[in-house]
Amino acid sequence: MDGESVEDFNTGDESFSDIVPSVNMCFGSMEDAKKFYCDYGKRCGFGVRTRTSKKNNKNKVYYLRLVCSREGKYVSNIRPEVKTLPSQTNQCPAGITFARKDDKWVVRTVVVEHSHELCPQTSNLIRGNIKLNMHAKHTLEVNDDAGVRINKSFLSMVSDAGGYENMEFMERDARNFIGQHRRSVCKDGDGQTLLRHFSKMRDLNNDFFYELEMDEGNRITSVFCADAKS
Repeated sequence: MDGESVEDFNTGDESFSDIVPSVNMCFGSMEDAKKFYCDYGKRCGFGVRTRTSKKNNKNKVYYLRLVCSREGKYVSNIRPEVKTLPSQTNQCPAGITFARKDDKWVVRTVVVEHSHELCPQTSNLIRGNIKLNMHAKHTLEVNDDAGVRINKSFLSMVSDAGGYENMEFMERDARNFIGQHRRSVCKDGDGQTLLRHFSKMRDLNNDFFYELEMDEGNRITSVFCADAKS
């Protein structure tokens, strides 16, 4: 693999799915490099998270380190003898570093050994591998607007996928997404209710003032209001 570019491989080929990260592997972009390692982690049965990234004086990332999601040391307040679940982190050494060179991203260091058991069968539900695609989001939004309960929508999607083992997210993730969806000012949720309340207050008193700030997803980030006395 030394000196070869991963760009030359077809990710649809079975041979690509067997590639293990190694030093000097080369990628066309940081996104390609991250996708390769995340796909590798999902295939092997571990989650991936960003540990470190560095930027140059032009504010462009030139160094990236990705690690196993169980990297680091976790100290619990619960005594080990009374814990019902094991700690999720146990100082796993697995990780990879990329550095940008001549518009390419090159693997500088890599550790493939883990200090814990891997679970390829359930890797799609490991935090970091969970993914809601556009189709799933659209289905959840349409069903929620139609008054379908979230658990019913999720069970329907599980059935369409052929079982829980084929799902890329859990019901909790669906609920979190719908919660954000309902808080959008574009939908009949908390944001829209707040707007209706402010509009009613403005009708009662012309001196009532309010202002909202929203993010790129049209979700309320901050609210200011003042009555006539203020």
